[in-house]
Amino acid sequence: QVQLVESGGGLVQAGGSLRLSCAASGRTFSNYAMAWFRQAPGKEREFVAAISWSGERTNYEDSVRGRFTISRDNAKNTVYLQMSSLKPEDTAVYVCAARTGGTRSRSGDYDYWGQGTQVTVSS
Repeated sequence: QVQLVESGGGLVQAGGSLRLSCAASGRTFSNYAMAWFRQAPGKEREFVAAISWSGERTNYEDSVRGRFTISRDNAKNTVYLQMSSLKPEDTAVYVCAARTGGTRSRSGDYDYWGQGTQVTVSS
């Protein structure tokens, strides 16, 4: 089992920045690829970004590429999502997820999920 706890969400004005953190406990963190997903009210959960176990490979959803950066610190068992140039359409609950193996963009490929942290971007 892997337990995931997100933090760092909040209210920010459009154009601002936030850094989300996801702290993992349980199994060996470095064995897992990690990802961030988000879900806005009335919408399906969507992929945001993923990072391989080593941190060498990342991939992003098109609308956040160039604005968001995913990273990880395996010594701290934590994955981060640095969000810049935020837009109102980025408003959602952001959830981190873990899986063994490589990065994926489908939520069904992930085995462990956190509870999420709310990000609200005002215009």
